[in-house]
Amino acid sequence: MREGRLVGLDVARCLALLGMVATHVLDERTPAGDLTFGQWLAGGRASALFAVLAGVSLALMTRAHLRGAPLARRTAAIAARALLIAVLGLVLGGLDTGLAIILTYYGVLFLLGLPFTLLGARALAVLAVAWVVAAPVASYLLRPVLPPRGYESPTFGQLADPGQLASELLFTGYYPVVPWLAYLLAGLALGRADLRNRTLLVSLTLGGLGVAVLATQVSRALVDPVVASRNATGMFGNTPTDDWSWLLVVAPHSSTPLDLAQTIGSAVFVIGLCLLVERALPRPATVVLAVVFGAGAMTLSLYSLHVVMRTPEVWPRESPDTYLTHVVVLLVIGAAYALLRRRGPLETAVGVPLQWARRDAIPTER
Repeated sequence: MREGRLVGLDVARCLALLGMVATHVLDERTPAGDLTFGQWLAGGRASALFAVLAGVSLALMTRAHLRGAPLARRTAAIAARALLIAVLGLVLGGLDTGLAIILTYYGVLFLLGLPFTLLGARALAVLAVAWVVAAPVASYLLRPVLPPRGYESPTFGQLADPGQLASELLFTGYYPVVPWLAYLLAGLALGRADLRNRTLLVSLTLGGLGVAVLATQVSRALVDPVVASRNATGMFGNTPTDDWSWLLVVAPHSSTPLDLAQTIGSAVFVIGLCLLVERALPRPATVVLAVVFGAGAMTLSLYSLHVVMRTPEVWPRESPDTYLTHVVVLLVIGAAYALLRRRGPLETAVGVPLQWARRDAIPTER
């Protein structure tokens, strides 16, 4: 475990990774047609937790070890890292997995988030709240005039039609970056806060839970239960644009104001709870926690490995009973790297631009 590292964030990243694997591997509904527990718990929430944690990571990058670098160099390094992640997403999108690969959207999200790293916690929090409301409305109004979406993950082949690709990445795709910027802004605000302050963490944890429950209950009160049940397994990134009432839905990947609020609240709850557990444990137990959840320190590598494992040549496509095997593989590899105090291979690769930016940087207190 690296000195000064917030292990609770790695635990949250690990939970997000395992949640996304669950949505990929486990069945969404029971034979009777009811929503499964795994889908209810992780559907939409796991990927949102990843996105909020991306904002936290970006805040920590620009608050600590890159802060002493010249602004232009720092910005270029983070942009280069984001582009490398996006390219990796294009590579994985070309595999025959049937999965909606998040990494290209993730890279674009980092790029669009760069200007907001100049803001403080309060401004970011206010902007995140405004974005939760305004971005889905703007998307609802714009999408009817945009090119019809495809349902494949972004690939290199789509670079031949940049307008279509940009439309999907920003508005019409599975993880539309413009509304999803709300997650990054919330994470940036969170990362600007003192995440070692127990009182603040308790407030964040309870507040996140309260927002998630409130958003869900408001939606349930306003949306037809039949519509809510029909869309409980997900909406492919967006709602239809034929009726404004769709913006009241809470459903995985619906990108509505209430869904963004619910998933941001859930993410803040998980992050706060993980950090509180870390704070409550003695140092030796924290070291054990860092090893057990070591997968959270190398989620880029392990998410990519999981995607490769889902190709027919490596793993049967429909095998819900193999979820435990996926979990064991990812946790064992993560624990091994943590014990060896090594970074994941893809984390090392995309970290090269950051290493360049750190050169000649003014040392800062962490």
